[in-house]
Amino acid sequence: MAYSEKVMDHFANPRNLGKMDDADGVGEVGNAKCGDIMKMYLKINDGVITDVKFNTFGCASAIATSSMATEMIKGQKVEDALKLSNKAVVEALDGLPPAKIHCSVLAEQAVKAALKDYYERNGMEADPAIFGGSCGDCESCEGCGV
Repeated sequence: MAYSEKVMDHFANPRNLGKMDDADGVGEVGNAKCGDIMKMYLKINDGVITDVKFNTFGCASAIATSSMATEMIKGQKVEDALKLSNKAVVEALDGLPPAKIHCSVLAEQAVKAALKDYYERNGMEADPAIFGGSCGDCESCEGCGV
């Protein structure tokens, strides 16, 4: 299984790694079948993600996709961060092996789970069309539309 240089760099040197005690939104997603668990913490001021941290238990791809996702949303408006897709994360990492695409799906879901928590904490309506659920099928991500 060959990984790109960007995947290896984000795995070996993850950006925004850690916990945030005063987060405005926290999301945790995982899949017991594959063992990857991601927790994302967001600090949001005036609708902009000013800080983001993550903790991930999983393989190199899980750590790399978490790291890249945090880099992609930091400094973004909430509505722009909601548009983050797993495909964009994969492209930013110069690809992932097909068996590891589910890690990028989890990274997208972790961001959305943290944003959903932010919405709920602030009495904002979380549109199910945006925040939908996880298919939970780690064997084949076709159920998630990837």
